[in-house]
Amino acid sequence: MIANARRFTESEVAGGVLLAIAAVAALIISNSPLGPLYRSFIELRGEVRIGDGWLVLSKPLLLWINDLWMAAFFFLVGLEIKRELLEGELKTPRQAVLPAVAALGGMLVPAALYAAINRADPIALRGWGVPMATDIAFALGILLLLGSRVPTSLKIFLTAVAIIDDLGAIVVIALFYTDDLSLTMLVAAGAGAAVLLLLNRLRVASIGPYVIVGLVVWVCVLKSGIHATLAGVVTALAIPLRNRSGDDSPLERAEHALQPWVAFAVLPLFAFANAGVELGSAGWSTWLQGVPLGIVAGLVVGKAVGVFGASWLMICFAGAPMPTAATWRQLFGVCVLCGIGFTMSLFIGSLAFEGQASAYETQLKLGVLGGSLVSAILGVALLWRRPAGAALSG
Repeated sequence: MIANARRFTESEVAGGVLLAIAAVAALIISNSPLGPLYRSFIELRGEVRIGDGWLVLSKPLLLWINDLWMAAFFFLVGLEIKRELLEGELKTPRQAVLPAVAALGGMLVPAALYAAINRADPIALRGWGVPMATDIAFALGILLLLGSRVPTSLKIFLTAVAIIDDLGAIVVIALFYTDDLSLTMLVAAGAGAAVLLLLNRLRVASIGPYVIVGLVVWVCVLKSGIHATLAGVVTALAIPLRNRSGDDSPLERAEHALQPWVAFAVLPLFAFANAGVELGSAGWSTWLQGVPLGIVAGLVVGKAVGVFGASWLMICFAGAPMPTAATWRQLFGVCVLCGIGFTMSLFIGSLAFEGQASAYETQLKLGVLGGSLVSAILGVALLWRRPAGAALSG
């Protein structure tokens, strides 16, 4: 179990570094003379046409990345969730209870804090889901860089919290960031999901048929009004954990094959396309607007209070086990790192403020970048010093 957790965190760190580089590059380029070229790049239009107008998909590159490219990310998230539920850290109630309750606290408190700050602005209030998310690549990458300063039990704890957090974000997107539903397309998507279930029941071990049907489901979900990336989750949950003979795992095979592509291509490109914000037009007054203020407060304060508070209650009053070899300060430091929202926060924000004035997009990006950066710095500061006499394993 520990070996699996170590391999997982080690695979995340390089992707987290590349993600940071892509975000910084987007900020630099968008505020340089190349800014117009950057904007032209993300607005470049692409079109897919099948038949004589039977199916037409026409989107700017930014939406192709957010709708189709990110479906691969959600596919990987779905695979990770299923594996953890069946064989991993969420398999038994005793294993799952602490990270599950911690993740719930880390979703409810930031959302409530954001909503309280923006209660008078109905448009800004749409972003209440933005500070609920944790970026697993960044957070785990920082923990790995800290090495033996952080016990392995806390790396496992953060992994489980972030995975449950992703599941919560999927539910939030499906329930609250969906408009103009098409019943016909929903039925078609349901039929595609039924085919995926049939493939699962037949224990089809090849990944190809799932991907082909999943693409059909993606088109149907896109046309239904629900965000299309959820098709990635549905497809992933259909991949069987074991083949008929039990000597091979199609799910793990798909996860291992996809993880490098997501870490080194999907997420960096998403970061590059979404993190560009013109800082010249954003003065101090912009930072004090409800959206960035609510996001920063939610990520920095809400996440730390929600995750740590729920963990403290479960450990002190519900008998949940404290992560092995961890101190309260270390646990709090990891809870602070949960405020690194970046990827999922930007993604939810793009849905929340879609079609709104560009000022909201600027405020969203400032809030996510600022809140994630502050959470990272505070988390590292709390975790940098080793506890006296503690025997830690990296």
